[in-house]
Amino acid sequence: MQFKELSIPGLVLITPKVFEDERGFFKETYSQKLFKEYGIDINWVQSNHSRSPRGVLRGMHWQNEPFAQDKLVRVARGAVLDVAVDIMKDSPTFGQYEAVELTDENHNMLLVPRGFAHGFFVRTSIADFEYMVSAPYNKESEGALHWNDPEVNIQWGFSEGEVPLVSEKDRLNPLLRNIDLDDLFRFVHR
Repeated sequence: MQFKELSIPGLVLITPKVFEDERGFFKETYSQKLFKEYGIDINWVQSNHSRSPRGVLRGMHWQNEPFAQDKLVRVARGAVLDVAVDIMKDSPTFGQYEAVELTDENHNMLLVPRGFAHGFFVRTSIADFEYMVSAPYNKESEGALHWNDPEVNIQWGFSEGEVPLVSEKDRLNPLLRNIDLDDLFRFVHR
């Protein structure tokens, strides 16, 4: 397994070793031992799976304390543009984002630690998106950022004339400048 720190501290792109032959492939998607050797010691408590058709955009979400979640995300089928926005107010990269392509062919996974808003856009006819989280979902602890915040300016890579399919709830998410982040996440040097 390869671990690569991205430009925003805390975000880690993980590429598992894939064993392929005429029967298909095998890969290990999580190894507590290898993650700990790299310095990632997270207790995963839940695993989730969503399926979405092309053009669906889910995001940008997080959970507030005490239910803040670290996420380990991957695509089992299809392709998505996966995006994480730093929402830690005192962070030197506050409001910046990182976008990576996760596909069933590149096998990449992304570690999205607490303190980041997270979302993805489906680029193929269908995508099966799987992720592990370090805390259970709690409706009262939901946080969200508008997917098209002009100050964050995420480049989603839409085709010309393409309009993403966004839930009514996500259409109403606030802009970053209108979110009170004072008591949510504090930047801790990673």
